[in-house]
Amino acid sequence: MSKYILPVSVFGTVFGCAVLLKNHVTGGPCPSKAKIPGKTVVITGANTGIGKETAKELAKRGGRIIMGCRDMEKCEAAAKEIRGQTLNPHVYARHIDLASIKSIRQFAERVNQEEKHVDVLINNAGVMRCPAGKTEDGFDIQFGVNHLGHFLLTNLLLEKLKDSAPSRVVNLTSLAHIVGEIDFNDLNWDNKKFDTKRAYCQSKLANVLFTRELALRLEGTGVTVNCLHPGVVATELGRHTGLHQSQFSSSVLSPFFTLLVKGPELGAQPSVYLAVAEDLEGVTGCYYDVMIEKEPAPKALDQEVSRRLWEASARLMGLEQEQAPSAAVPASNGAQEKPSTDPDTKIRAKHPLSVLEQTGMNPAV
Repeated sequence: MSKYILPVSVFGTVFGCAVLLKNHVTGGPCPSKAKIPGKTVVITGANTGIGKETAKELAKRGGRIIMGCRDMEKCEAAAKEIRGQTLNPHVYARHIDLASIKSIRQFAERVNQEEKHVDVLINNAGVMRCPAGKTEDGFDIQFGVNHLGHFLLTNLLLEKLKDSAPSRVVNLTSLAHIVGEIDFNDLNWDNKKFDTKRAYCQSKLANVLFTRELALRLEGTGVTVNCLHPGVVATELGRHTGLHQSQFSSSVLSPFFTLLVKGPELGAQPSVYLAVAEDLEGVTGCYYDVMIEKEPAPKALDQEVSRRLWEASARLMGLEQEQAPSAAVPASNGAQEKPSTDPDTKIRAKHPLSVLEQTGMNPAV
């Protein structure tokens, strides 16, 4: 009998450590219990994965949910499922294809016309390490969907967001932004050999730069903008990565992967937290690793790069001739920043950010 004690003890210790590690990596449930009755939330990519679970959780909290999806059959089914599970009748499916400027404009026009207010915009949809391809308008599919599409959508809904203040914009990014590079000479991979990993990382860095630049431009308006890395989540997003396609990976690594990776329900908690948490009222321009505020990569703090990316994105999306969003602080151009006119706004996204102690890092990119 005694010969089994040591192996069982070792197994129990390893398993216990794995559980503790998983709890640390996943971040657990959203600590805020805030309800949002009467508030309207727009979520892109809401028919599956993190987006669907975010929509479900916010519907439970009483929100009016606008689910923006490309596949309307799946979106309608997801909306019906959420209405049934939450008993919230105010969950709606709307069509948007973030790879199409025309579709984005149609979606934004409908929201602006039909919704009295938009209290939260969650830019959740994305693609990851997919094969080389172009959007309907000729942009790299990852840069186009992950960054440009949400850049355009957010700008088209800005007046509604400002009229609904205090309101929030939540952008989903990734730890992969750390190794991203913005190639202003070839943003859409027209002239260089395509690299799907680098293309993805560029789009994720663009998400953080966009968050910080928009936060500066909206200072004093009552609209806050933050971004998050949701952690390591098992969703359809990673279908192009090739993970577990080898026999060794599927048989040996898969059990450990399962212990460390969370499902969509837990993966949605950071989005819910940034959307509803009372302690984030007025906080803007920040990057969150799951639900912990951290300083992003040094490249994401470059004010000149964020300004150039904004200008390039506006040009590509045809926004140059349209009215730029008014703000208490002008577009970042090296000039001295003006103080916020809103005493409740806590701008943590000054350039450069104050150094934040990092207590850990998720392994996923």
